[in-house]
Amino acid sequence: QVQLVESGGGLVQLGGSLRLSCAASGGIFSIGIMGWYRQAPGKERELVATITSGGSTNFADSVKGRFTISRDNAKNTVYLQMNSLKPEDTAVYYCNANIGKTSWAFDNYWGQGTQVTVSS
Repeated sequence: QVQLVESGGGLVQLGGSLRLSCAASGGIFSIGIMGWYRQAPGKERELVATITSGGSTNFADSVKGRFTISRDNAKNTVYLQMNSLKPEDTAVYYCNANIGKTSWAFDNYWGQGTQVTVSS
């Protein structure tokens, strides 16, 4: 039913930019906090950035000043703008969202992941 579909990943050179998007669909009543996580090969999944329904943002120290997170509530979509990319940003990026199918019940959902590779 509810799905998070990511797009925008790819291969980019050091210093380049990419914009990831994640669109939620399927019987959505409302969406609370949304965020992006990433997982490098052999590493644990880590928080990249979050954004609340009111627009308050939080970033990992490693991406602060380079990445921005935004959302379009009318489109049920969250974005991650990645600038000044470094090889250490290489990872699979996952979208996450707290979604309510009704006014009284929220569940947590994950996207399928999209690969971001930064070459030096």
